[in-house]
Amino acid sequence: MADADPTRQMSLTAFLMPAGQHSAAWRDPRSASDAGVDFAHYKAMAQLAEAGKLDAVFLADFAGSIGSGEVEAASRSSHDISFEPITLLSALAAVTEKIGLVATVSSTFNTPYDLARKFASLDLISGGRSGWNLVTSVNESEAYNYGLEEHVRHADRYARAAEFVDVAKGLWSSWEEGAFVRDREAGRFFDPSKMHVLNHEGRHFKVRGPLNVGRSPQGAPVIFQAGSSEAGRELAAQSGEAIFTAHQTLLSAREFYSDVKSRLGRYKRTAGQMKIMPGAFPVVAETQSEAEDIFERLQNLVHPESGLLLLSQLVGFDLSGYSPEDPLPDMPETNGNKSRQKLIVDLAREKNLNLRQIYQHIAGARGHWTIVGSTKQVADALEDWFVGGGADGFNLMPPVLPDSLERIVHLLVPELQRRGLFRTNIPGARCDPIWGLPSQTYLPASHRSPRSSLGGRPVPRGRTRNSRSRRPSG
Repeated sequence: MADADPTRQMSLTAFLMPAGQHSAAWRDPRSASDAGVDFAHYKAMAQLAEAGKLDAVFLADFAGSIGSGEVEAASRSSHDISFEPITLLSALAAVTEKIGLVATVSSTFNTPYDLARKFASLDLISGGRSGWNLVTSVNESEAYNYGLEEHVRHADRYARAAEFVDVAKGLWSSWEEGAFVRDREAGRFFDPSKMHVLNHEGRHFKVRGPLNVGRSPQGAPVIFQAGSSEAGRELAAQSGEAIFTAHQTLLSAREFYSDVKSRLGRYKRTAGQMKIMPGAFPVVAETQSEAEDIFERLQNLVHPESGLLLLSQLVGFDLSGYSPEDPLPDMPETNGNKSRQKLIVDLAREKNLNLRQIYQHIAGARGHWTIVGSTKQVADALEDWFVGGGADGFNLMPPVLPDSLERIVHLLVPELQRRGLFRTNIPGARCDPIWGLPSQTYLPASHRSPRSSLGGRPVPRGRTRNSRSRRPSG
């Protein structure tokens, strides 16, 4: 194993699904079957992740309806029954202090003004901890809830997303620092010279502005991006600050890492201004045999109908009429998640898997990297990818909640800290996460430098990352 660079440390986020990432987690007696609509559950998970010094909690979103032929299969899964993420994160902001709060919101079925307003509000409520996971939506069923007969074409979704991000960033630049003077004596609430009207007119959007929310602590949320297709990689290079991606091997992760980072120069960005964070599904325990027992117990809870529905959603092809013992059929290229379809098809062909074997393989991590082993084995695997050019950190996907997150915080994090791969407490103070806030003087959007790390705003000239005026005390 290569030696770790002592100057470089991992970023770690906790990707929270209601009862856990595994599709059968809600059937496990260690989970809460009603977790998706239990705020106390999410509060406990966010506070646990914060105690473990993780950078952020990360929430998915799915605004789809259940198709007429999917009701029986869908009735066996808990994943899609949950709170709307920005509403949930706004509540979690009040019961946490430092951890980042990342919500998935689709650019396909929202408008830039509404999104900019919501994230500016979340950033203010949380004291500068918001993050937006930018997606274009991959499921036909979501389109049906927004007045469409079919999903928007893949290329059109990404073209719309690129303009969407530009408009949102413009709206977040509506107000300079110090714009709101609130001078009671003079009777002036804000300084008009520090207000900027966007007046955007483009192919997809016409937005006047300005945003009717004051400038937030970060100026704009940290932008995550999930997508590994050609269009997804280019959008990531253009706008993403943290990239959530799926890989099965270090070789594949290295190729993606090198390719996306090499594109940054086109947008006057450097490699250090983006963090690539593959999804990792860690089944961790004190011993390998215990970890294997945990994983096998979950795998045995996967119902065939639920497994086929999950597989159908990921490959963009209806497999409900097939037997679990059938091989994966030939299928057209999906209009949904192209990179995930390719990953699953390549896996099935390479290993000659039938449908049951495929859905068992993806039931937990849905195509992301599954690691089953002892604390040392899981830490070794993460370290290999981190020092081997495949990742800047990981979006950790706890299989069952709360048990798996407790194991991550109490077993895995201390081992990574012991190796110098993850932050520890500063003596006499709290940890200093990547969401720490530097003081920032407003710069017009055309002159603003990209943020220099996953969290926080651009470092002003003459200041360093450690000279923070608003760093939380503790």
